[in-house]
Amino acid sequence: MNSLELKVPPPAVALLFGVLMWLVSSLVAPLEVPSGPRVSVALVLASVGLVFGVSGMVSFWRARTTMNPIKPMATSSLVTSGAFRFTRNPMYLSLLLYLLAWAVYLSNVWALLFVPVFVLYINEFQIKPEERALSSLFGPDYAAYKERVRRWL
Repeated sequence: MNSLELKVPPPAVALLFGVLMWLVSSLVAPLEVPSGPRVSVALVLASVGLVFGVSGMVSFWRARTTMNPIKPMATSSLVTSGAFRFTRNPMYLSLLLYLLAWAVYLSNVWALLFVPVFVLYINEFQIKPEERALSSLFGPDYAAYKERVRRWL
């Protein structure tokens, strides 16, 4: 299974999960939740996701380091500012929040089950390999950062 490490860009993984969630929700009746609260909660989750995602990208841009999740060894600096003060993976947290918002919008329990599977996939095939690369590049500085800041939240 290590052949999947750092192979598929996380936004493509999230898009695939989103499509699968939609397919499942089209096969099973949704929960009876009024559209107002459902859409409102989905918009709040997606908005928080947008804040984390944009903050993470801006922090990378300011540090002039790569945003390419497929090549973590190309990282030129350890970014610990902005959203990285709260989570080591703000862009992945952003994708998670988008999927959670999508599940709420779809109002389908079966669609919601794809969210933890997304987390498991990203942890195993994206985050762990990135962490190995960052440990190799930044040694004790990265170890200290990992002690201070959680992987997700």
